Amino acid sequence: MTNQIKIAAIGVGRWGVHLLRNFLAHSQVSVVAVVDPHPERLTAVKQQFNLDKNVLLTTQWHDLKQVPGLTAVAIATPANTHYALIKDALQQGYHVLAEKPLTLDPGECRELCQLAEQHDLILTVDHTYLFHPAVERGKTVVQAGKLGDLRYGYATRTHLGPVRQDVDALWDLAIHDIAIFNTWLGQVPVKVQATGTVWLQGEVSREWGVGSREVTHSPLPTPHSPSQGLADLVWLTLTYPDGFQAYIHLCWLNPDKQRRLGIVGSLGSLIFDEMLRSSPLTLLHGEFEQQGNQFIPVNQSQVMLELEPGEPLQRVCDRFVVSILNNTPSEVSSGWVGTQLVEILAALTASLKEGGKPVFLNK
Repeated sequence: MTNQIKIAAIGVGRWGVHLLRNFLAHSQVSVVAVVDPHPERLTAVKQQFNLDKNVLLTTQWHDLKQVPGLTAVAIATPANTHYALIKDALQQGYHVLAEKPLTLDPGECRELCQLAEQHDLILTVDHTYLFHPAVERGKTVVQAGKLGDLRYGYATRTHLGPVRQDVDALWDLAIHDIAIFNTWLGQVPVKVQATGTVWLQGEVSREWGVGSREVTHSPLPTPHSPSQGLADLVWLTLTYPDGFQAYIHLCWLNPDKQRRLGIVGSLGSLIFDEMLRSSPLTLLHGEFEQQGNQFIPVNQSQVMLELEPGEPLQRVCDRFVVSILNNTPSEVSSGWVGTQLVEILAALTASLKEGGKPVFLNK
C-alpha cells in the first residue's frame, strides 16, 4: 500500500497495549516491532493480537536499529525514561508519539521539540482528552459565550489506583484537567498553587528501558508530613490571565472513581462527567433574578449535548499518522503543547514543595 508507514510500539503495559491495538487496526500503518523489557508482555501481545511472525519482539530498545525502513515509534513507558528514549528516537530519524507527560523537565521538553524541528520530524504527545468529542464540543460551547461571564472551574479525578512509581498523583492525573481547562478557555495559567499529602510510597523505583538502574525521585515534602515520596493526594488552584480560577482535586487512593470537570458561568454550567458514558457532556442553564434582597433561580434547564462517535485514542493515532504523511505538526497536541503543560506541572511541583506557595509562570 502506498503511504504505508512502519511503526514500532515501545512499551506494551496498561496503556501501551491500547496504542498497539489502534496502530494494528490502522490501514496506513504496519507495526513492525514491539519493545518491552518484560518478556511475558511480549508473549501476551503476540497471542492477543496474533502478531505476524515478521514482527520483531524484543526487550532491547537498540534492536530497532536493525529494522529496515522504520518510520516512527509510539512510546508508552514510565515518564522518567521519556527524555532518553525520545531523544535517541529523533536522532535515529524516527517520528515520535509519546505518552504524556513529554518529559519531567521543561528544559528537556524544549530541547526535544527543537531537535524534532531540526530533523524535520513529527513529535506528538498523547494528550488523549484533547481528542475526546466531549472536549472538542465543550470548547465550542464555552468560546461561543453560552455560559455568560465565566466565574470559576472545578475538577475531580480520583480512583483506587493505579498507583504509579515513576511520578506522583500530580504528574499522573493533573495534566488531563489542565489540558481541558486550557483548551476550553483558550488561555494558560499565569499563577498556580498546589498542596499535597504522601501516604503510600518511599523514594526509590526502577527505571525502564535504557538500562535498569535505580533512580531516586526528588523528594516532595507535604505540609502535613516530613516524609519523602510521591504525593497521593493533591489540591491545585490555577489562575488564568483574566482572573478565572480552576480548582482541581486529585487522588489515586479513593474507592470512588470520579472523572468530572465543570465551568460555571453567569448563565449556566458546562459539565464533562466521563463516568456518564452515554451522555458525558451536559449544559445546565440557570441564573439568578434579584427580587429585593432575594436571589431567585430562573431560566433553568438541562441539555445533554450530542457528541460525534469515536474512540479518542484512535483519533490520536490517526492524526499522528496524518501528521507524518502531511509533514505537518499537530495543532492540538504537538511537542510544544506538551512542553507548555510540563511547564505548568513543574510550577505546581515547586508550589507543592513550598506547601502551597503561589508560583508565577513567565509568559
